[in-house]
Amino acid sequence: MAGSKRDGRGGGEHGPPSAFTRVRRLPERGRYDAAAIHAVLDAVPTCVVAHIVDGRPVATPTLHWRIGERVYWHGSIASRMLRTNAAGGDVCLTVNIMDGWVLARSAFNHTVNYRAVMVFGRPEVVAGADKERVLRAFSDHWFPGRWDALRPVHRKELGATSVLSLPLEAASAKIRDGGADDPERDLGWPVWAGVVPFRHGLGTPIPEPGLARGLARARVVRHGGPRPRPRTAARPRGRG
Repeated sequence: MAGSKRDGRGGGEHGPPSAFTRVRRLPERGRYDAAAIHAVLDAVPTCVVAHIVDGRPVATPTLHWRIGERVYWHGSIASRMLRTNAAGGDVCLTVNIMDGWVLARSAFNHTVNYRAVMVFGRPEVVAGADKERVLRAFSDHWFPGRWDALRPVHRKELGATSVLSLPLEAASAKIRDGGADDPERDLGWPVWAGVVPFRHGLGTPIPEPGLARGLARARVVRHGGPRPRPRTAARPRGRG
């Protein structure tokens, strides 16, 4: 399942902010414009933050959100990840969204459609009044209007929570969409080929016991976000 050379580029091409952030494997899939990077970060709430802890690599899954040109994540002040991030070491924050299985006519031309972002940098601690403001933004992104209906946060709760942020100055996106890139010689092989979409959806809400009558369901934004449109350009033929 080596993947192919299709990419998800649209208009507005931008170069990488540095040689380090440049997409090297299949560089035609690389995107460096803010719109592409923002769209991936905003589409799902989960990311992985990779960092070094006591000389060893650790990749920790967590929740993230974006405000402007910064990405944020949070957790308990007792969290090893948050303490390590706050100490000033470099991290790599990664978001990956699978959009579909791409089934080809040979095993090694199978691949997936996906959208991914990598952000590199040194985290900064969010403190003071900004902490509640950015936490509210996280809630409002996924549960519009819910923050104002909730019991107000306590000072002790804020004090027990760490929030970190990372600028999007060193970030890149990598996107693959479209169908299989079978070589001309395989097109007549009698096996089904095409794209099986991978959907990100929400299930039926399960209410907590003891709720008062007449309470409206929470509004929750669907995960996954808009998927790239299939390209209309002719696909490449032949694989060396």
